[in-house]
Amino acid sequence: MTREEIKTELLSIIDPYIDEKEVTTNVSEQSDLINDLNINSAHLVDIVLDIEDKFDIMIEDDFIGKMDTVGNALDIIQEKLEG
Repeated sequence: MTREEIKTELLSIIDPYIDEKEVTTNVSEQSDLINDLNINSAHLVDIVLDIEDKFDIMIEDDFIGKMDTVGNALDIIQEKLEG
């Protein structure tokens, strides 16, 4: 699975948790999930669970704290898929 394919899937997972839909058009790898996309910490847990289900991977707690941007989330998902 390419990084772009992973990004497409990730954005489809994140989208329902974004209240302000206009920010979804400007999502980049530098977009901060909490500060830029206004996703609250409770929803981050839901997003991680959705990612685990979608990609059939396990994301340990210490990695969750590193998933602060879209790019970092992609890095972690890619690493888990390759690992």
